Amino acid sequence: MTVPSAMRLSSRVGRIKPSPSMVARDRARQLRAEGRDIVDLTAGEPDFDTPPHIAAAVRDALARGETRYTPVNGTLSLRQAIIAKLARENGVAYGLENIVVGGGAKQVIYNALAATLDVGDEVIIPAPYWVSYPDMVAACDGTPIIVACGENSRFKLTAEALAQAVTPRTRWVIINSPCNPTGAFYDKDEIRALADVLLQHPHVGLMTDDIYEHVRFDGGAAVCPVAVEPALKNRTLLVNGVSKTYAMTGFRIGYGAAPARLAAAMNTIQSQTTSAPCSISQAASVAALTGDQTFVAEAREAYRERRDRTLSLLNAIEGLSCLAPDGAFYLYPSCVALYLLESEGVAVVDGSSYGLSPYLRLSIASSLPTLEDACARIARACAALN
Repeated sequence: MTVPSAMRLSSRVGRIKPSPSMVARDRARQLRAEGRDIVDLTAGEPDFDTPPHIAAAVRDALARGETRYTPVNGTLSLRQAIIAKLARENGVAYGLENIVVGGGAKQVIYNALAATLDVGDEVIIPAPYWVSYPDMVAACDGTPIIVACGENSRFKLTAEALAQAVTPRTRWVIINSPCNPTGAFYDKDEIRALADVLLQHPHVGLMTDDIYEHVRFDGGAAVCPVAVEPALKNRTLLVNGVSKTYAMTGFRIGYGAAPARLAAAMNTIQSQTTSAPCSISQAASVAALTGDQTFVAEAREAYRERRDRTLSLLNAIEGLSCLAPDGAFYLYPSCVALYLLESEGVAVVDGSSYGLSPYLRLSIASSLPTLEDACARIARACAALN
């Protein structure tokens, strides 16, 4: 009798790795299960409850029987809410044919890469970067081109570095502002400089990951590249979602605004993978985008307080240094992560996962007492090395 061979896996699987942030969180959970006292700062999600009026929208949608399939690209009411949001907050005009809705911003990004990349096509990714960008590019047969952006540029891609990285095979450049993991934010002048480079290379698309758009600490308005340079609109994908702004990570709703041809291609891919996003989550997202925005401001102020306190504590530790982030809810000090977990039970994510070492990413989406406890432990760990 012939014994069947093991299931052969595709070469695609070998090109990608599990999310390092999820690996770090799983390790923290394992140590907790073993009885260790662990302060977990790996989570990239708000620690607040979803606002009550959004939760009420879920109950109302259920009462109305909105539990069936929706169009692949989202309900009409959600797409209209997204269009209104983009006009109101970002100063850009889009039609229904330009809007895509997916199961989180990650799916929107993946769909775009799957719709546009062939073998050998390049995607410019500034480092430090969100951990999933390079692997999603590789999964779609593309080649991630990592451009290191150190503290001297405040962890941001400069126009000069972008110009040097572009080749005839470049299909996209990805800008995440405010950035995960550094919190770096691109102001209008910096976007203008990058746009000027892109205008010289009409074959390059711009993908902006704006998921932390409302978690910024300077009090200014959002900076949208399409508003800064309208000529880029026909090759720009704006990506956003409700997870970080409204404490709705589990609802899994992301959205994008794109040229109609790209949007149609992304919808085709989604139609053959997950189909429509969750109907109830879409109803909740309408309430989030159109309803009371008080929570957004209150959460931002809480993150600001946490940032300021944690930054002060970290920079007081001998051997550590940390730039003040412009936004998001992370700090990115120079340190080694695994030592902190094993020695003092502080779970963070190593900076090498984001393309730049020696740093670590710690989330400040935790209570102030938790953050203060973590900083005390980090101080003890660093002192033990001296």
